[in-house]
Amino acid sequence: MRYSYVDAVQVARFRRRLLDFTSEVFASLTRAGWRERGECYLQGLMLDGKRKSIQPMATRLGNVHEQALNHFVTNSPWDPVPVRERLAHMMDAAIDPEAWVLDDTGYLKSGDASVCVARQYTGTAGKVTNCQVGVSLHLASEVASCPVNWRLFVPERWDPDSPKAASDVAARRVKAGMPDGIGHREKWRLGLDMIDEMIGWGLRPPLVVADAGYGEIGEFRQGLEERDIPYVVQVASTVTAYPQATQRSAPAYKGAGRRPPHIYRENALSVKDVALAAGQDAVREVTWRQGSKRRNGSSAEMRSHFLFLRVRPAAQAHRRAHRGQDLPVRWLIVEWPPERPEPTKYWFSDLPGTTPEPILVRLAKLRWRIEHDYRELKHGLGLDHYEGRTWAGWHHHVTLVSAAHGFLTLQRLDPKDPAPA
Repeated sequence: MRYSYVDAVQVARFRRRLLDFTSEVFASLTRAGWRERGECYLQGLMLDGKRKSIQPMATRLGNVHEQALNHFVTNSPWDPVPVRERLAHMMDAAIDPEAWVLDDTGYLKSGDASVCVARQYTGTAGKVTNCQVGVSLHLASEVASCPVNWRLFVPERWDPDSPKAASDVAARRVKAGMPDGIGHREKWRLGLDMIDEMIGWGLRPPLVVADAGYGEIGEFRQGLEERDIPYVVQVASTVTAYPQATQRSAPAYKGAGRRPPHIYRENALSVKDVALAAGQDAVREVTWRQGSKRRNGSSAEMRSHFLFLRVRPAAQAHRRAHRGQDLPVRWLIVEWPPERPEPTKYWFSDLPGTTPEPILVRLAKLRWRIEHDYRELKHGLGLDHYEGRTWAGWHHHVTLVSAAHGFLTLQRLDPKDPAPA
């Protein structure tokens, strides 16, 4: 696997393009020297080198003032939001995304000095460990993707209003430069916040894709439905639903103050039980895209075995939103390889009932692009190399890494010139 390293010759070849790119994406950086330092930082991130923290990058760049570069990233008062907004518009036009993909990644830490570091679960390590967690929103198609918005997850021990707050939380927040009013907020809420922010920038998601950490939250799915945003989201096997044929067994109550009975509750099944009841005989093979090219020039087809069922998701959030009515019917997409005794993955989608099955699978599987992004962002562009001790520094760094990723993506999509690997 090759990542986004480039050498000095490639940097020189793309210098004009990089200047044009940074002039656009850093247009909001109006103070003297800020755009130049931003360009230097992007070059440092893209140049080959094991560490993408400031000191080794400044050394590789040569005639660069390390202290000024460090101040630009860590303490300068420039706002990363306008930079993200311009990057989002540029990448939306270039990628023509099929979906916005919501995910999060961990930044493993050995100490407790970094902002919002705590012992918490991260899929990066596959366990509870000492880390920061960043929530990201990516524009994605089958051929390209780019992260364009970020939130730093605030653990409860960093929230002075939480009963789980650390005894020294006030001093920690001051040292890290955390703004007042920023507290613990669930990751799925941070995801909806970012979606709303980007809609405010004049963009609109064609679809939202997310893994089970978001998709299994009924409030998250209901939030997307209330925003009229279609989705394909993974869910855990324990999430409940009703077969499509299940309807309320009595009419809704009428009259002030009278609540309809919870008629669905007794018949709710886990999606695993719904799939098992349908049986493996209903499973069929689906091919949804061509895979990566092999050495002989051919490409493998991406295929697996799936169930496609129509169900009524049973989350409390849905029942509250449709009180006294039948719950809406949604897709339950189930991956069930023939050699496995039970299904392996589940997704809910509110796409129309006429949506072709290969499209449902292709969109459900689009999250693979974000795993590709995270590998490139970390191994190629140093996403997790920065110490991230201050609130502003973390947000500046992830924004600049996203800009570097966006620039390289634009070069790959340009048919006129071979781009860096």
